[in-house]
Amino acid sequence: MPQQVFRPDRRRLGLLAIAALVATLAATPRALAFCGFYVAKADASLYNETSRVVMVRDGNRTVIGMASDYKGPLKEFAMVVPVPAILTREQVNVADRAVFDHLDAFTAPRLVEYFDDDPCSDMRRRGMLDERMMSAPAGAPMAKSARAERDLGVVIEAQYTVGEYDILILSARESTGLETWLRQNGYRIPPKARKALAPYIRTGHKFFVAKVNLGEQAKTGLQHLRPLQFAFESPKFMLPIRLGMANANGPQDLLVYAITRKGRVETTNYPTVKLPTGKTIPVHLKKDFKSFYKAMFETAWKREDRRAVFTEHFWDMGWCDPCAADPLSADQLRQLGVWWLDEGPDGGAPPGVPAGRRRMPQSAGGPVEAVVTRLHVRYASDTFPEDLVFQETRDRENFQVRFVLQHPWTGPAACPEGNAYKDSVKRRQDEEIRTAANLTGWPVGKLRRQAGLGPEAPPEPWWKNLWKR
Repeated sequence: MPQQVFRPDRRRLGLLAIAALVATLAATPRALAFCGFYVAKADASLYNETSRVVMVRDGNRTVIGMASDYKGPLKEFAMVVPVPAILTREQVNVADRAVFDHLDAFTAPRLVEYFDDDPCSDMRRRGMLDERMMSAPAGAPMAKSARAERDLGVVIEAQYTVGEYDILILSARESTGLETWLRQNGYRIPPKARKALAPYIRTGHKFFVAKVNLGEQAKTGLQHLRPLQFAFESPKFMLPIRLGMANANGPQDLLVYAITRKGRVETTNYPTVKLPTGKTIPVHLKKDFKSFYKAMFETAWKREDRRAVFTEHFWDMGWCDPCAADPLSADQLRQLGVWWLDEGPDGGAPPGVPAGRRRMPQSAGGPVEAVVTRLHVRYASDTFPEDLVFQETRDRENFQVRFVLQHPWTGPAACPEGNAYKDSVKRRQDEEIRTAANLTGWPVGKLRRQAGLGPEAPPEPWWKNLWKR
């Protein structure tokens, strides 16, 4: 099946409220990079109930793609999205899930490993060098009658099919009527939906309702639902999330991949915090990196009082180091909605890329000018009462969440420097254990046992330090 390229409609539409309400109705190969070996990543599959949103933004124009992690019978899937106006068929597209997955892998937090050199050799240790270098039934259900719709204050403004989705655009006078209409037409709306719908009705939003057309889905031959994309123009750069809380049993994880031309994206109404990076952790955590990362994120989230938006990645999309996945091709970026690739470079080529690091193919207009910010939000109604508001900054400093394994030399060390090296390894391992404990909240003793280390040596008596002064 040929891949579609989504070209945004230039008509001015106002803000697209893209927070989705999902109603329950009815190996990337190991890559050798310039500064080490990539060995593991923490991608979107790490968390349950994770929504993924790709936001392509330049000026007032935005393309947003949503990928749901819905698991269950396809006939029971529905999505309700508040929108500012009646969207036409041309403003909606079905995207390739594989491109979303590739973007997730490219931006995922990663684990890299280095190996100490023979302490008796004259070669400089790669680890030390690195530290200096890197500080329903088919068809959407119809109302039973036009009169019944009017009585409830609900009007079907438009309907069409896009890919495997049957889509309705609804308007409503009040949330009770909309909730009743949805229930009467087979949508099992969560108890909190009425309260969540009300603010959008007050501001005049319409409602985009998507269900799976089982016949069209069967034609795709796919076992999953493809992402939906919307194109619009608005001076506001934001992402409503309140409606997505209506069917939540607790905090939810949201990954936002913001692709822009110039700089890092951050939130303006919540703190934007960079997660820890560049930390060396115990070697034994290589086999359990996912558990380590989940515990690390949980600890950081609690330390920020559960109200921060976390930056996991910001990088020029033309290269990577170390690479958790190859950079996206120019064609893949076009599929995500990066329309300016065909307009040529804006203000010249990106900064020079160091030799030996992987680059992406150039577009027809020259080197690609695009950067991606990956933001991780864990939100609930009591900690995120407002929708997310973003801004593009002038910051161009590359950032990635990256943890390091430093393997000790295990060969013979028969030289005067050998004993000193072994002592330094013990000190380093103690520091790695303390670092991991601080990042995760795990007990030091447990980490030491897992690492095969003995109990931590007690501190020397205070009076011994007197003779060392």
